[in-house]
This record gives sequence, structure tokens and C-alpha cells, in this order.
Amino acid sequence: MSAVPFRSLSSVREIAGDYDAFILDLWGVIHDGFAAFPHSADTLRALKAAGKKTMLLSNAPRRPGVLIDHLAGMGIPRDLYGEVMSSGEAMRLDLIARRDPFFAGLGDTCYHIGPDRDLSVFDEVPVRRVALEDAAFIVNTGPTELTHGLDLYREILAAGAARRLPMICANPDKLVIRQGQPVMCAGAMADEYIRLGGTVVNRGKPDAAVYHTCLSVLGVDPARVCVVGDSLETDVQGAANAGLDCLFVTGGIHAATLGCSYGVSADPAKVQALLDSEGLSVTATVGGFIW
Repeated sequence: MSAVPFRSLSSVREIAGDYDAFILDLWGVIHDGFAAFPHSADTLRALKAAGKKTMLLSNAPRRPGVLIDHLAGMGIPRDLYGEVMSSGEAMRLDLIARRDPFFAGLGDTCYHIGPDRDLSVFDEVPVRRVALEDAAFIVNTGPTELTHGLDLYREILAAGAARRLPMICANPDKLVIRQGQPVMCAGAMADEYIRLGGTVVNRGKPDAAVYHTCLSVLGVDPARVCVVGDSLETDVQGAANAGLDCLFVTGGIHAATLGCSYGVSADPAKVQALLDSEGLSVTATVGGFIW
């Protein structure tokens, strides 16, 4: 068997010396949506002690402050990591600035698909949330309940598409794993909207622009920055789009496909087959965010 073109690691420590900064995914790397993984705080603490900059980058459809509070509730204190950027914040800033041509053409009324816990993305945004029939566009932050499937939203998505309302998807993720169970995200609903003929603009990973924002904040040579994530579609593809190295956490969303679990190294041959199927490559793999 020929050697795989990436390093198969047992810990983050083995690669930490190669970089000055790390852009870290949250769900699937730091936590599982319900609780922090056992080693997350210690690994963040070790990176900080080693003088490494960290930036959390999440496809969460809410503001960074909400994520910070969520992490604190999981036992991850604020002083263990650097700045935080979310897809929800990226959308919010675009809705305020209106410099992007797509956002500049939107009206001032929107229909929100999503739970109340995501309403922070509308803070100080000059847009009124209204009924679908009165809306100029749709903001999609995901299902209102974690147990909801796509069927519950087909009717409203079809109605929006029939009115040709543009949609902003504030979380390009299609699926996450919460306590071992799959949870549908806004990206799956956006895909259905496109299938119905609707227009969608995503904010967040894998768009290279959000990584460029992170790099400007970090102030580090991009060659000395590593993206750490568990999703091929968002984290690995996003790193590739931005020209950054990537440490692929195999024990996250693709664990079942790879036949492994969080913290347990995946078979490199299986990883390579999965990467080949998506036309992607990574710098290294690790079973979990473990120092």
C-alpha cells in the first residue's frame, strides 16, 4: 500500500510547533453541541501556553457573544482562546453595511426561518421581521427545533421560492452531530430552496472571505496558520479555498463513515478514500482535539 500524503497524528501537540496560529471549528472539534469534549479546555490551555494564537470560527447563526457564553457554560473559560467569528455575525455585518451587491439589493423586511435563540443576528440591523407574504427576503438560520426534519419546512420554502424571495443562509452546514445524533442545519434547507428555484447566498465556511477576515485579525503569515475542523464540506473545503493548511479531526461528523470515534485515530486508507471522493486533501489528521 502506498503511503498517504498526510500525517496521521495522535495529538495536536505533534503539529503545534509548525504553526503560529490555529483557526478552530467549534461543533465537532471543541464540543458536540451539548457538552465540551473532555480534552478541549486542556488543549486550548496548552496552545496558549505554547504562545499560539487561536481564533474560533463557527458556522453558528448567532453572534460571537452567544457562543462565548455557551462555551463558558460547557466549562471553556474565555481566557483560553482568542477572537471569535461566526457565520451569523458575518451575515449581520453585511446586512448593516450593504456593500456587497447582493445585500445592497435587499429590502428592509425579512421573513426569519429559525429559532428565537438565533435572534441576536438581528441586533442593530435595520430590518423588520415580518410574515412571509410581507417580506422582501428570507433569513434562514436553521430549524426551529433540533428534532425537525426537512419535510416540516417544504411548504414554507416552496411559498418563498414561488415569490422569488432571495434567501440568506446564515449557516452553510447541512448536518451536525449532537450527542451522537444527526441534526439538520440551515444548509440543508438552503439546498432545498435552490432545488425549488430559489436564490441563496451563504455566509460562513467554506467561503474563503471569512478566512481572510480571520487572517487579518490574527496578523500571522498564512503559511503559519492551520485550520482545525471535522467537516470536509465546510472546514476542509474552506481551508482549501483560502489556501491554508488543514488538520482534519476524523472523530467528528465523518466518524461513522470512517469507522472511528472521537479521540480514536481513523484508518489512513479510509481517510484517503474519503478525501479522494470529494477531491480534497489535508495536511494531517487527528482523532480529536487532544493535546
